[in-house]
Amino acid sequence: MPYAEALALQRALVEDRRANRIPDTLLLVEHPHVLTLGVRGDGGRSHILATAEALVSRGVEIHETGRGGDITYHGPGQLVGYPIIDLKPDRCDVHRYVRDLEDVLIRTASDYGVAAQRVDGLTGVWVGREKLAAIGVRIARWITSHGFALNVTTNLDYFTLIVPCGITDRGVTSLAQLTGRQPDPVEVGGRVAENFANVFNLKALQT
Repeated sequence: MPYAEALALQRALVEDRRANRIPDTLLLVEHPHVLTLGVRGDGGRSHILATAEALVSRGVEIHETGRGGDITYHGPGQLVGYPIIDLKPDRCDVHRYVRDLEDVLIRTASDYGVAAQRVDGLTGVWVGREKLAAIGVRIARWITSHGFALNVTTNLDYFTLIVPCGITDRGVTSLAQLTGRQPDPVEVGGRVAENFANVFNLKALQT
């Protein structure tokens, strides 16, 4: 799904969730090559290492997002999750919400034999000094949007176009790189959905 289309869909679903027209919803998508900017400072523009011409030649778009965090890359082979959920009445804690997303991804990595973990002071899910999954969220009146990006079979070369999340001394990795296999992103999405339902105490209506 093109990034702009996913962003418009999220905004519509946030309003639907606020009006209680839909239940808590988890969107799972793959995007074409795109760099997304956060709301902090210049959004991460200073962390783009490639020229505009180089980005065009590789088919990479740039989009502002409205989420927290710095710049990141999305592309084929990466599972991007956008939870549209109402944290009221008993989950109104931003830090808890981010930790819960990390828990979902740590459990998913474990399903594939990968021991991922948190790193103090850094958002996301890590294996050693390399980031397996990035997190950047938006919460408006306790309705969530944006979310996480899990590298499944992602071409990690595209991360050399940026300083991922503005972190200069760490790298990125993927489930494929860590396991030596090529996990099916659709299958991984099923595991993410199941773990998400368990962590957030939700019942899956459709996957």
